Amino acid sequence: MAGKISDTAGPIISSLSKLQSLNGLFAIYKKQGPTSADVLNTLKEALLKEAGVQNPNPRKRKKQSLKMGHGGTLDSAASGVLVVGVGDGTKMLSTMLAGSKKYVAVGELGKATDTLDATGSVILEKDFEHITRLDFEEKLKAFTGDIMQVPPLYSALKKDGQRLSVLLKKGHKVEAKPARPVHVYNLSLQEFKPPLFTLDIECGGGFYVRSLVDDLGKALSSCAHVKELIRTKQGQFTLDEHALHEEQWTLEHILRSLQPCSQSEPEVNCTKPPE
Repeated sequence: MAGKISDTAGPIISSLSKLQSLNGLFAIYKKQGPTSADVLNTLKEALLKEAGVQNPNPRKRKKQSLKMGHGGTLDSAASGVLVVGVGDGTKMLSTMLAGSKKYVAVGELGKATDTLDATGSVILEKDFEHITRLDFEEKLKAFTGDIMQVPPLYSALKKDGQRLSVLLKKGHKVEAKPARPVHVYNLSLQEFKPPLFTLDIECGGGFYVRSLVDDLGKALSSCAHVKELIRTKQGQFTLDEHALHEEQWTLEHILRSLQPCSQSEPEVNCTKPPE
């Protein structure tokens, strides 16, 4: 049964209508563990509860009382900036999806996993002692600019309407998606303490850090996987300045940080992202 408004109707209806009248974009912090969809549902549930809706069901899409979506999946094991669109702000999410993002990734040389990150099973181990910092930095050049990239098998991409990751977990055989063009604006090696290394990455839409790290390992005649991944920026939203942590998932905090949709301000509207 859909969420029910409690009996103390007056202020609650005004609180709910305030929530439903929100239009724009804001950013939240996604912690390691839950999926991006789980985090969005937790956010919706917190806001609906605050507005007085009893037993809100954020997963119920029909006649949902709060229109909300996110601007690009972060892997369960990853943390960082997750951009959220509310109301007409959801129309801007495709722009966020295609726009630039920044990541800090910690990789581990010498071990490859089936998921290309630390959540998977190790499927290959290789020597890495021959790799120097100079070798590593030289190889990074080949992964900067316009490149072709094969997405991971374990991903949010879909086949016949189902996520590849879900099909794999059910035991179905899944073929790799073809390589596709992606853009890397900046790529630098911040730390090199074998087997661990830290990368700073700025990339465009459709880019997978897990695929980059896997490809880098192969290019260095070894193998590698992502040990830790943090998205530090998406579009104009940064982790330090804009991402609301779970204790800040309230109407008051969102009103303060919302990039509103406004027809009178063409630089911040619902068809064009804020500069």
